[in-house]
Amino acid sequence: MKFPGQRKSKHYFPVHERDLLVSQSQISKKMSRTHIIGIDQTLVDIEAKVDSSVIDKFGLSKGHSLVIDDQAAEALYNELKDKELITNEYAGGTIGNTLHNYSVLADDKSVLLGVMSADIKIGSYGYRYLCNTSSRMDLNYLQGVEGAIGRCFTLITEDGERTFAISEGQMNQLRADSIPEKIFKKASALVLTAYLVRCKDGDPMPEATMQAIEYAKKYNVPVVLTLGTRFVIQDDPEYWRDFLKQHVSVVAMNEDEAEALTGEKDPLAASDKALDWVDLVLCTAGPVGLYMAGYTEDASKRETSLPLLPGCIAEFNRFEFSRPAVKEACDNPIKVYSHIAPYMGGPEKIKNTNGAGDAALSALLHDMAANKYHKENVPNSSKHQHTFLTYSSFSQVCKYRIEQAMRYWFSTHHAYLEVCLKEKIALKRLIGKDKKKRHLLALFYK
Repeated sequence: MKFPGQRKSKHYFPVHERDLLVSQSQISKKMSRTHIIGIDQTLVDIEAKVDSSVIDKFGLSKGHSLVIDDQAAEALYNELKDKELITNEYAGGTIGNTLHNYSVLADDKSVLLGVMSADIKIGSYGYRYLCNTSSRMDLNYLQGVEGAIGRCFTLITEDGERTFAISEGQMNQLRADSIPEKIFKKASALVLTAYLVRCKDGDPMPEATMQAIEYAKKYNVPVVLTLGTRFVIQDDPEYWRDFLKQHVSVVAMNEDEAEALTGEKDPLAASDKALDWVDLVLCTAGPVGLYMAGYTEDASKRETSLPLLPGCIAEFNRFEFSRPAVKEACDNPIKVYSHIAPYMGGPEKIKNTNGAGDAALSALLHDMAANKYHKENVPNSSKHQHTFLTYSSFSQVCKYRIEQAMRYWFSTHHAYLEVCLKEKIALKRLIGKDKKKRHLLALFYK
């Protein structure tokens, strides 16, 4: 387990002479391990550069997203493959991306539950999914299915317009009996998306999701839910409020989803309202930045040394140096809020932000896993006087999340990076003396 944040380390030589008692205790004690569990609608993102005739041939609407059946998806895939139009095939899905990023950040294990084609041919989309997934992700519990997993085609025409064609394939066929109870005993979190419980009638995915939630409750594993899209939420916001209250500890959303859920347009007010149902809220608000809201024990609150921020809640970040805690476990819980503005930099027009939100969520999961890992291996530490959700404070988690989101963004915008990687001197001239940009780029080069 790599702990979150940039941490200095000291080296002592010779190592075996540091402290004999400490050395003996470290040798005799077997370190406890932990992991993150996620359930996903496994799908592959297939990117291709095409001309408008392909869009017309398959009855798609240029610049829009349409659902297509398996037969049409297979025909489209074969056409793109035969004409060598495919530029990239990579693992997709919100939870899959999040677990992959977590395993890269923490250099630790995560477990993915979902489906995978039982018959995989070299070079196929299922093969690409496995190839592009971190080796630290445990895929041994995937359920085999006959047929294709989900596919999302991104068709880019000569004018730069993006057209999406989505085929669900067998991605919603995960059964409840494919959810193993044993993996929940040492888990740090169960990560879900709202799409999992909103499927077609007869699909077993919702039942499998609820089975996983029951196991998580049995072993006191926090359930983390990312809302996915406002359209799923606004159909029945009352259902989702009840769902959060009954099953979820942490909710992650953007400002549109937050408004659909709470009726509050202001992301800070929406985050505050969501605390009626969960212990911790993360709300991204585009150019405004990132908000966090949660609870902490009054006796352990810590006042910030940063400037107090205005908002619908005056000086809302006063105690942002406190650590998020489980409300029910607090003797005297108080609400705590934090905010961080986004780092600026990069090209004027961003064409693709796929995965940046997943990278930010993975940073929170990393902090939650680090907290459980430290608690189990150093149970008498002063950091565990109360039942905290994360290893770091609200403020630090905000900072860590925005760093990982931007780091992911830089790593996926190749045109800009081609300039950066050719000559660091030119890059330094480009960013000037802005300390935030220099800090971000230093992280990237590391």
